[in-house]
Amino acid sequence: MACLMQLPTWRGHQWRLIQHFLQMTLLLSLLCPPTEPVPWDNDSSSGPGEGCEGFQVDVCGVCAGDGSSCELFSGTLFLSVLSVGYHKILDIPSGAQRIKIQETQKTRNYLALRTATGESVINGDWVIDRPGHFYAAGTQLTYKRPNEIRSRAGESITAPGPTNQELHLFVIYQQPNPTVYYEYILPKDPITDTYSDAYSYSSVLPLVESHIIFPDPENSDGESSMGSSHPNQVPTDPITPEPVPQYSWVAMTTTPCSATCGTGSRQVLFSCVERATQTTVPGDLCSYTSHSGPQVEECQSQPCPAFWDVGEWSECSKTCGPGFQYRQVICQRTQGHHGNSTVVVATSHCDNTEMPETTTVCQLKICSEWQIRSDWTECSVPCGVGQRRREVVCVDNLGDIVSDEECNMALRPQDLQNCDKGVCASSWFYSLWSERCSADCAEGSRSRSVVCMMSQTNSLPLDNCDEEDKPDELMPCDLGPCTQRLEWYTGAWGQCSSECGNGTQSRGVVCVVQNNGQLEVTSDDRCSHLPRPPSGQTCYLKSCGAQWYMTEWSSCSRSCEGGFRVREVRCLRDDQTTSHDCDPALEPANQEKCNTHTCTPQIDESCRDMYYNCVVVVQARLCVYSYYRTTCCASCSRVIERDTLHRIR
Repeated sequence: MACLMQLPTWRGHQWRLIQHFLQMTLLLSLLCPPTEPVPWDNDSSSGPGEGCEGFQVDVCGVCAGDGSSCELFSGTLFLSVLSVGYHKILDIPSGAQRIKIQETQKTRNYLALRTATGESVINGDWVIDRPGHFYAAGTQLTYKRPNEIRSRAGESITAPGPTNQELHLFVIYQQPNPTVYYEYILPKDPITDTYSDAYSYSSVLPLVESHIIFPDPENSDGESSMGSSHPNQVPTDPITPEPVPQYSWVAMTTTPCSATCGTGSRQVLFSCVERATQTTVPGDLCSYTSHSGPQVEECQSQPCPAFWDVGEWSECSKTCGPGFQYRQVICQRTQGHHGNSTVVVATSHCDNTEMPETTTVCQLKICSEWQIRSDWTECSVPCGVGQRRREVVCVDNLGDIVSDEECNMALRPQDLQNCDKGVCASSWFYSLWSERCSADCAEGSRSRSVVCMMSQTNSLPLDNCDEEDKPDELMPCDLGPCTQRLEWYTGAWGQCSSECGNGTQSRGVVCVVQNNGQLEVTSDDRCSHLPRPPSGQTCYLKSCGAQWYMTEWSSCSRSCEGGFRVREVRCLRDDQTTSHDCDPALEPANQEKCNTHTCTPQIDESCRDMYYNCVVVVQARLCVYSYYRTTCCASCSRVIERDTLHRIR
């Protein structure tokens, strides 16, 4: 036994019953070795950590192990730009266990798996399988592809192993830079699972002669030599076989099959029977014999019908307007244990149901379109070849005008085209003569308009007509001699008073008498009955731009001995708004000195020095007293005025 357990203390008769049962079991197993494994031999549902309470399971899946019984292989495969198709990236050797293959991030690539013989397992022959369980190389492989919208995780393939042949991992390349993480373990030496040993026929019922060691029933503390003996050690006290039990557990019936088609499973039910009569008896009579417990066996019914497996719709073929979406529809049939794997079959196997659509119409949004917003304009020329235009715009599905790139330029309607108005023919056209003569007396002229016209619509330059054939525009007229005719006579306008901005200009206006072609200046009063022409007018040569403006100087701050006066200076445009474009070098001063002359004291005849030595009074600083200010008024006044000026400065 690979794992020895300390047995509890039992009473003498209890030990004898157990010894009898074990001896009978050993005898039956030697006489009738089992042809089928017990149910838990194939039970893959129990993980490597179950039943290992209180101990740590190492990387090899061994309870309380140190990881030395296997070798871990792992790594990350970084792939660059490849051609579209299948690319082999990893070989997984035979015997591999705890296999895990994972895309590090979601991509449009797919993982694929083949056996060493080239048989496709997952996503082979350009057929993308649905996520699920697949059986190959002696193990169950789980293929997962997370939801494409909510998950960012990539595809994954996991398997408990061990594999019985080499597997080849491929990537179906469709998007650059795929990254795949892998890991698996390989046992260094054959490892005996302590938990499967405790329940398998191979450990309990060896195929060669062996001996079983039982604890000493008289040992009250439950200790025995079992803890230090080898499993194949021959005991010093052999056990005498007991008679075969009278009652035993026998398989009587089964539960219904779990699958209505294909391969399923069912549970085998046991009953306690009397060996001699094979009649069913109460179960407590078999309490001293081993109960194998419920067993599960496979069951098969009619084959499952084929079905249509529908893939996901592709993206719409057009970003706007009507397009198409495609999806893969294949006929599949379940196979393998419990119907957990599928295989692609001919479409004729699915004829009993209607095949789903593989193509559908899609439209993400309405495309922008061209719209003609106006009719053609008139031709640009009255005759000959010209051009005409119309307005063509690109409009989105909301009716708003967008850039032309939003529409198909190949379908853009013309917005400019040539137009032919026929051969040009030109002729001189003229108006009637004016009724008034240009002069009130003596010789004058009458006028009319003469133009070169084409197509009776537009006037064109005169050089299109023959200048020699042009009709006269002036005709002489004479209203008789001029005698004593009064009129205002004006001279030429003079120069504008300002080089820029607004100014004024003037001219001479005189009253003249015209007599037989002679002009004579006379008094303005004689022409007072006639409207007098203006002798002055405003003029404007050009804009001055920004220039400096200033106000008048203020009053001087002092009347003598030097003061200062100020004025405001601004840079203004022609419209009298503030500007910063004036030349700073030409800015007028806004402050200057004034009244720099010496102050002349006012002479007060009553203010005189009445003391002959007032200089001493000033030096002694006695002017602060009113007596001395009166006695030495002139001297003290000069001192007081000088001190005042000094304080002001």
